[in-house]
Amino acid sequence: MGQIHLSSHLRSSSQPTGFRDTLAALGAAQKPGHGVPAYTRWVNRRFARYFAAAAVKFGVTPNGVTAISSALSLVGILALIFLEPSFWTALLVAVFFALGYAMDSADGQVARVTGASSPAGEWLDHVVDSIRTPAQHLAILVGFIRFQDHWPVHGWALWWLPMAFAVLTVGHFMSQILAEQLRTKRKTAAPPAGGTMRSFINLHMDAGTFCWIFIFWGWGWGFIVVYGLLFLANFATTALSMRRKFISLSQPAQEA
Repeated sequence: MGQIHLSSHLRSSSQPTGFRDTLAALGAAQKPGHGVPAYTRWVNRRFARYFAAAAVKFGVTPNGVTAISSALSLVGILALIFLEPSFWTALLVAVFFALGYAMDSADGQVARVTGASSPAGEWLDHVVDSIRTPAQHLAILVGFIRFQDHWPVHGWALWWLPMAFAVLTVGHFMSQILAEQLRTKRKTAAPPAGGTMRSFINLHMDAGTFCWIFIFWGWGWGFIVVYGLLFLANFATTALSMRRKFISLSQPAQEA
């Protein structure tokens, strides 16, 4: 989802239409990104600016960018389901998921730099994210079942992992979105964002990290081990995050 907030003077000024002007405007308006996972902060946002600038140049709307992002991710999902696990399948899935994630950041940037930001667009972005994330884990499950001869572990000993990961990601996504809404409504303070070190500590929670673990898809044990470790790390961090949110939201609301 788009994560760039443009300054007020940029929003009130004339809209840039050229590729270079748009790219410069987006680059000048970047937030510091304290605590944002490292791949999203230093890689994905940078690539997203180029995609956003190209979208503005060719007149692609923010919702159009969201549609492109969804289509790119769908290619990766279908590859997991229908293509035999191999090096080339793994590369295809990783690249298309990474491109889909970059476009997912670009749609918000396009909306803000063109002044087309709207509640409907933000709603669509969140809905797409809430569908895409569990769909990727369910596609892994189908890949485990359809190509079971490729995997050194069979049946429920393996199938529980993507199902549990899908439930975890949905719960974490809901926790994040709802906590933000309740903090705004109750005027409670948000937890500190953290600094550069936290960006690396949270790398296992980065959607970009998840995109690139599919490089191991063609290597049976390799993917299982990496995917399993990523699940355990996400589970531990999500549990701590939910506990912190519950405690912070239990505090009395601030006086207006």
